[in-house]
Amino acid sequence: MATILVRYSEIGLKSRPVRKRFEMQLRENIMSMLIRDTVEALVISDDSRLYVSTGDIDPAVRAIKRVFGVSSLSVTETCGSDMSEICGTVAKYSQSRIKSGQSFAVRARREGEHAYTSMELGKEAGSAIFLANEGIKVNLTDPDVTFYIEVRNNKAYIFDSYLRAHAGLPLGSQGRVIAEVNDDRGLLSAWLMMKRGCRVIVHGSYDVSVLHAFDPSLKVVTDGNRDRYQKDILGNVLGTSLDELKDIDVSSYSVPVYFPTIGMSDDEVSEMLRTIRSEV
Repeated sequence: MATILVRYSEIGLKSRPVRKRFEMQLRENIMSMLIRDTVEALVISDDSRLYVSTGDIDPAVRAIKRVFGVSSLSVTETCGSDMSEICGTVAKYSQSRIKSGQSFAVRARREGEHAYTSMELGKEAGSAIFLANEGIKVNLTDPDVTFYIEVRNNKAYIFDSYLRAHAGLPLGSQGRVIAEVNDDRGLLSAWLMMKRGCRVIVHGSYDVSVLHAFDPSLKVVTDGNRDRYQKDILGNVLGTSLDELKDIDVSSYSVPVYFPTIGMSDDEVSEMLRTIRSEV
């Protein structure tokens, strides 16, 4: 069973109480997304990281990357925090990930109290990798392969890549909005508000299956019941271009109106949606 190390970025700027609340929301959202994709996993949050233990690595990675608030993740090999154990584990780990003639570097960091510094750990781990593989060389500035080691208290996490996600804020942490979704621009506007942590209620006739992939609990309302949600929302979201803005009467709305894509061209909207749809 592998451990996926999950990181956030913007959440870390919040005060301790707010950060704790956002971490809990992020953990719940990760679990909901894993359930949606029928992935069995254990999710733990601790020490500014989340740890997902699972035997279904690829489906879990695809699910977690769609969770707003996650900035990056790494599939790791884990071991204890003893220097010799780390060196033995990273040496074995490297043998299937580097070839003769390639160069490598080690980036090590640690949190907590240990009998070694990060620099000492990097040096010893680098020596272990060098001795375990024939024909490789060290290159600290532009290596072919980089091995990362994160030591957190009594555990070490070893990995060779950062998988980038969408970052933003955890879905549901910033209240509700109603988004008018009748075309691609409206669809992207709703998605961008979700990325900022808003729980979006969709009103419109457009295909919103891509939004369902990012929010398993997405609510879609019709003309007949739209008004019942109006009193509980913090804003309305419109997919409006700059040229169309002159036709919008914002004074007719009782709550703020947001235009997430107003500065984007149609080509930029299409390109961004193409990237988003490729992840679904």
